[in-house]
Amino acid sequence: MAVLEILTYPHPLLRKPCKEVGTIDDETREFIRDMVETMYSANGIGLAASQVGVSKKIIVIDVSPIDSQHELMAVINPEIVSSEGEIDHEEGCLSVPDCFEKVRRKEKLQVLGMTPEGKKIEMNAEGILAITLQHEIDHLNGVLILDKISGLKRELYRRQLRKKREKEKEEKE
Repeated sequence: MAVLEILTYPHPLLRKPCKEVGTIDDETREFIRDMVETMYSANGIGLAASQVGVSKKIIVIDVSPIDSQHELMAVINPEIVSSEGEIDHEEGCLSVPDCFEKVRRKEKLQVLGMTPEGKKIEMNAEGILAITLQHEIDHLNGVLILDKISGLKRELYRRQLRKKREKEKEEKE
């Protein structure tokens, strides 16, 4: 297993929609194990393949630190088939460091997908699991947390990022 590099905004691969996984093989399962190790290493509760530079519809989620009734899951080709209600929740993102904002999400979801063993799954989710599923599925579609906040907050984040990069550049010189 290996800890993979997590891409950060504005990396162009984060905006690229992912492709469906056709065949689930040992290589796919090894990649999922690497994703899990990467997520835990970064203290995250979710990670999409696109965040580590792989354009495949794969997510890993472990919300157990927040909601102990859930455990680690990997979902291949996840798809939201129904949703209801709305909830505002503060979110962060491993690919958008130092951005913590309230985001409006669907409160309950029904998601279809496949396990790493190739078994079809259907799950109903609510609370933090529903929020995290939506966040990670957004990544698979090239959508970031920045797309879910106001234009003003998005611009403030971009300015903050520019200043940080300029400061880092000056320190290197």
